[in-house]
Amino acid sequence: MAEKDANIRLKDQLCFPIYLCAKEITRKYTALLDKYDLTYTQYIVMMFFWEKKTSNVRELGETLMLDPSTLTPLLKKLEAKGYIIRSRSSSDERNLSITLTDEGTALEQKVLPIHDEMRCCIGLDQNDAKTLYTLIFRILENVRNN
Repeated sequence: MAEKDANIRLKDQLCFPIYLCAKEITRKYTALLDKYDLTYTQYIVMMFFWEKKTSNVRELGETLMLDPSTLTPLLKKLEAKGYIIRSRSSSDERNLSITLTDEGTALEQKVLPIHDEMRCCIGLDQNDAKTLYTLIFRILENVRNN
């Protein structure tokens, strides 16, 4: 391989281990979430609502970087499970308000062991995890802004 092509080797690509890591972490979460009948994407939506309690589709989509066409069926499924309530704003029919239900709130305690299991599985101490988190979000911001 010519020297100029050396920079396209898989072993030299930062994107490859990031991709593999994300894929494997999602796979592990999927296995753990199956017993709660949640997908990983549903789980991150629920984490959002465990923090916020109520929001709208726009804020949810911006925070999780998901478009409305992805969110609509996902939110319908979470509502069918009794975890959230979707309702139109009385002041603006275009605005869909989403509120966490008592059942959705109770789910947080049920899935809490997943957090500890994943932390052990990932195997980073708190400082390394915080550093990695910061670096990943710096990369994400750079990629989004360039």
